[in-house]
Amino acid sequence: MKVLVTGGAGFIASHVVELFIEKGYEVVIVDDLSTGRRSNLHPKAKFIEMDIRSPELHKVFAAEKPDFVNHHGAQMDVRKSVADPQFDADVNVRGSINVLEAARQNGVKRVVYISTGGAVYGEPEYLPCDEKHPINPICPYGASKHTVEHYLFMWKYLYGLEYAVLRYPNVFGPRQDPHGEAGVVAIFTGLMLAGKPVTINGDGQQQRDFVYVGDCARANLLVTEHPDAGGIYNVGFGKPTDVNQIFGALKTITGYPLEAKYGPAKAGETRKIYLDATRIRTQLGWAPTVTLEDGLAKTVEYFRAKEVA
Repeated sequence: MKVLVTGGAGFIASHVVELFIEKGYEVVIVDDLSTGRRSNLHPKAKFIEMDIRSPELHKVFAAEKPDFVNHHGAQMDVRKSVADPQFDADVNVRGSINVLEAARQNGVKRVVYISTGGAVYGEPEYLPCDEKHPINPICPYGASKHTVEHYLFMWKYLYGLEYAVLRYPNVFGPRQDPHGEAGVVAIFTGLMLAGKPVTINGDGQQQRDFVYVGDCARANLLVTEHPDAGGIYNVGFGKPTDVNQIFGALKTITGYPLEAKYGPAKAGETRKIYLDATRIRTQLGWAPTVTLEDGLAKTVEYFRAKEVA
């Protein structure tokens, strides 16, 4: 079986690629390296450097004939989406339509699409959010990612293209970019290990659902392989952790001697969000296996060896 992974040089998708290869899949990565890292590319995967908006993408699909598509490629920075909503929509909506059309025209069996549980729901009306929670995003990123969920439904209705959507929580772990705009665990870890000041946006009481990247990779494998997988699945622990708690845990693990500084809150950020993952647990048997504490320790160990060595 062959799977084409968009964004496969990125943090989360590189772990997905790794798991697919461990399970015997042939993997093709399409990534423009705008945010992904060449060092994240798996040596056993075929790599094609390309923007998902490129008209040449159809030629890639025609040549490779993947059985499955795992669509991680995206503009995923909330702040950038607020600053440049047209670019966000161009990459996330137009780029995704390009992927769906290439998949439809080349006999792909199923598309696994990565959405966002942290941004599509907006400020929750109830917690934890299940998949039936109203969709009221408060940033362009959440709106663009949700829009593609509608296109997936239409492509199945019109053309029979099977799909599954994973609405991610806050994912953390090895290979997350400590210099990027997203990923509080990676940013804090990088600064702490370098002995630099850490600034928390807002009061630090923002609540999120943190899940280790390896558990999210398993969810991708499950919705690819399970014959009954389809529709939308939240992925999450279903319990809140605030940013101050993350800072405190990382401070202990790293031996960081300084206290946090506090700055302005980020525009477009949801105040509190955590996810009900009952559907994927009951239908497909997925549940997170790595605790927050163990995941943070694994992340710090990786950063010590790879990012600040």
